[in-house]
Amino acid sequence: MPRFEYVAINSQRKTEKGAVTAESAFAARKHLRSRGLHPTDIKQVRMDTAGKSLGGLLKRSGKKDVATFTKELSTMLNAGIKLTDGLSVLTKQLNDPKLRAAITEVRDKVVTGESFADSLAEYPQYFDLIFISMIRVGEVTGTLAETLARMSAFMEKRQRLEAKMATVMIYPAVLVTVCIIVLIVIMVGVLPQVSEQLIETGQELPRLTKFLMKLSEIMTSGWILVVIGAIVAIVMIYKRLVRTEKGALVRDKFLLNLPGFGPLIKQQILTRFTSTLATLMGSGLSMAESLRVVSQVTGNKVMSDAIVKSRERILSGSDIASPLCDSGVIDPTIAHMITVGEKSGELEQMLRMISENLEESSDLVVERLSALVEPVIIVGMALIIGLIFFATFVPLIKYSVTQF
Repeated sequence: MPRFEYVAINSQRKTEKGAVTAESAFAARKHLRSRGLHPTDIKQVRMDTAGKSLGGLLKRSGKKDVATFTKELSTMLNAGIKLTDGLSVLTKQLNDPKLRAAITEVRDKVVTGESFADSLAEYPQYFDLIFISMIRVGEVTGTLAETLARMSAFMEKRQRLEAKMATVMIYPAVLVTVCIIVLIVIMVGVLPQVSEQLIETGQELPRLTKFLMKLSEIMTSGWILVVIGAIVAIVMIYKRLVRTEKGALVRDKFLLNLPGFGPLIKQQILTRFTSTLATLMGSGLSMAESLRVVSQVTGNKVMSDAIVKSRERILSGSDIASPLCDSGVIDPTIAHMITVGEKSGELEQMLRMISENLEESSDLVVERLSALVEPVIIVGMALIIGLIFFATFVPLIKYSVTQF
């Protein structure tokens, strides 16, 4: 449906700007008049512009903005403010213009009679499947304010987990980047000059020295473009392969078995799974529907397949813990705790307890990795530079000694 931006005069004779979705400009004007607005200017927004304005929100700072929006809307609903009025207030308070435009459209659709969940579902780049599923249940059960509060707490917890993972990954990434830059400077700026001196000596050079000289020659010639092209091609092939089910399964199995990082990735997946499942069940979703949603947002193909199998077993009257344990992602202890929670009828509380324990355990893993990764990278960098020095400068030193 087309989107129109408008300038209108409200009942207080003040100018108001916004956007509305309607079948035509006439329908948009009619809708604005029904809201007590008198449009002075209205124009349709091009579809590509709208797409650009809405695209990529969560990839930048949108996750935090959506979490803030959810928390503030929950507070307003708990204070007795109507949903449409709360959305209207938030459209004026939000700093991000793209999120503000999206919420304005959501408000307009709710005013026209569409459900809040269906309106949000049209913007998957802002609101994921978990969010939509919980909002839909909250609308049906009349507990939208409580659902939004639960969703806000869940989003804050998920952001903390992602921040912890980023803490572990960013520092090594910076160190590796610096190391690569230093090596490129040595290979491109320093080694060619040293190579000329080595060739002038006329002595027989070690194989390692010849290899480094050849590598430096490639990096300073047109062949480097071929190498870069090959790397780009490999990356593109990799991205295409991981989009397939088999490729994603192989990649995720590899990540789970990575030395050092594998246990942390596994804990993050389990924490996300247990906290998400507990939150969905707490909002009123059935076990089967909760597992369906979690299987699509778990972020790991191995875990997703295990969840799908668990859901199939539940529908046939079986338990959920066995296929999760068979996947190798969940260890027998956690699987046993899930089984106990399922049999006792307190699965939601058990999942929350498991999630909290895993989060505390991941903090310890993060600290250990942070303490381990820095010296490993520094020592590795020192060894590489030492190897280059040994292969290039030692022959020069030997030649200089023989001349005296």
